[in-house]
Amino acid sequence: MAEREAGERRGRGAATDAPDAPGSAGGWLSLSDDDLLFAISRLPAAHDSDAELLAVVKSPRHFFIRQEAAKKVRNHDRLKDYSTDRHIGQILVRGLTRADDVSYLERLLVESRHMEVKKAAEAQLRAIATAKTIPRRK
Repeated sequence: MAEREAGERRGRGAATDAPDAPGSAGGWLSLSDDDLLFAISRLPAAHDSDAELLAVVKSPRHFFIRQEAAKKVRNHDRLKDYSTDRHIGQILVRGLTRADDVSYLERLLVESRHMEVKKAAEAQLRAIATAKTIPRRK
């Protein structure tokens, strides 16, 4: 009980308090934090739940839950709208691996206010540069 009240004082809802997902009666956001994390972790690699995951990402849930949802989003381009969020921005840049993403990562380095996002973007740019210089096996 004291933990629940402390969470509410910090401006976060209690672990079991969550609004419904848009357009659904009792969607993923109606789950408790533990049940939501379990549902996210059970998603297979080839899922079609990006819309539900994005609802979690943009929700006021704890950053850890939002990060776990972002990690499971298959189309990382859909996370670009959340690049200013330091927790989601870190996940976004880790999913950007194509040479086409370099200009976006470089822009994040300049524009982001969050050191975590800048560091993740730097690391991803290094990984892309290294991948370009290492010959690929056929």
